[in-house]
Amino acid sequence: AKTRWKLTDEHWARLAPLLPEPKVGKKGGRPRVSNRKVFEGVLWILRTGAPWSEMPKEYPSASTCWRRLRDWEEKDVWLTAWRALLSELDEREQLDWSEAFADGSFASAKKGLFVGKTKRGKGTKWMVVVDGQGIPLGLHLDSASPSESKLLETTLSKIAVPRAGRGRPKQKPERIIADKGYDSDPLRERLAKRNIELICPYRQNNKKKKYEDGRKLRRYRRRWKVERTFAWLGNSRRLVVRYERDIVVYSAFFHVACLLLTLGGFEMAS
Repeated sequence: AKTRWKLTDEHWARLAPLLPEPKVGKKGGRPRVSNRKVFEGVLWILRTGAPWSEMPKEYPSASTCWRRLRDWEEKDVWLTAWRALLSELDEREQLDWSEAFADGSFASAKKGLFVGKTKRGKGTKWMVVVDGQGIPLGLHLDSASPSESKLLETTLSKIAVPRAGRGRPKQKPERIIADKGYDSDPLRERLAKRNIELICPYRQNNKKKKYEDGRKLRRYRRRWKVERTFAWLGNSRRLVVRYERDIVVYSAFFHVACLLLTLGGFEMAS
């Protein structure tokens, strides 16, 4: 897990061209802090979950890192960079669209947009769809109140991997594999109309197992791949507990985390 959050020179060589270059104002003045220094400061907060006020002196000021993190999220810089990396992997045929895995988790939170009540307390739910290798394809944040099955289609709609040439972004894996919390025949049927097959076990109390197929459920054994991805995300303490009232900043941290895991996909394929 440690290497997943370490920014190497190879990682930066891929990421740097996707980020806006710092500019000096028309009236001159001090040049802006380099993107890499700011990014490494953001990673420190993301990994440790520490308050911004505890940012070590080896990084730029907390206000500089926070401002660029927020501003670039508002301009979709992080999301666009993540999707560009996914596109490069896809062009190399290193994304597995034959099956994808969906799962969700809960981050405790007190105030802010997308905070809802559950038996575990107030919080925000994060939903992630990963490809057949565990590389994140799509992300959705929502109130913790709705069930994961009700958020799956919205999460799938967030997948948009640009194609190398012209054409609409790639959005649909052939299959979605999930746990029994997603057991819903109406959901299965809606996804089937989009040519996406939902593979998940029926709940024990569900007597009408209309679409059960033991052969297809063999794919369920590979759910450890999404569980591994969630373990990697869980190593990022800033995601596990939502300290940010501002959903924009919390979303930015998630996009940065998914971006890093996607960078790791180049190492998986090498």
